[in-house]
Amino acid sequence: MAESMKILCPTDGSHASGKGVDFAINFANNFSNVEITFLLITRISADPMDARYRGTTLMDAAEIQDEMELNSAAKRAKEGGFANFKLAKAFARRNIAAAILDYGEKEKFDHIIMGSTGRTGVERILIGSVASEVVAKAHCPVTIVR
Repeated sequence: MAESMKILCPTDGSHASGKGVDFAINFANNFSNVEITFLLITRISADPMDARYRGTTLMDAAEIQDEMELNSAAKRAKEGGFANFKLAKAFARRNIAAAILDYGEKEKFDHIIMGSTGRTGVERILIGSVASEVVAKAHCPVTIVR
């Protein structure tokens, strides 16, 4: 039996990440024994020490939003005829790209597929690009979808 391929697909519910999700599903459907993990990076910590500084309403709203974003990826996978997927969350205070890279390396993914808005020029310099940092520092091949 062929070794399975593990694809990491970060998602945040945006139009750009939706394109990445759709591409990952279509890509995976071309192979057998592929698993996709849709990863949401959240800024709301699950640590009880952090939670004491926030109201439960904020925490509940953030959790609902996170679940909606992950469920959107799951729905797209099911509609695309792909069933071998997982949903995951990781926490990042500031650096989203670092959280994606850490998760990808720790869980030994073979490929990262993600959407990007394609910022250029001054906007990219001022805001930065998660996709660019992931491409520059990833331990595995990365596909960026625009």
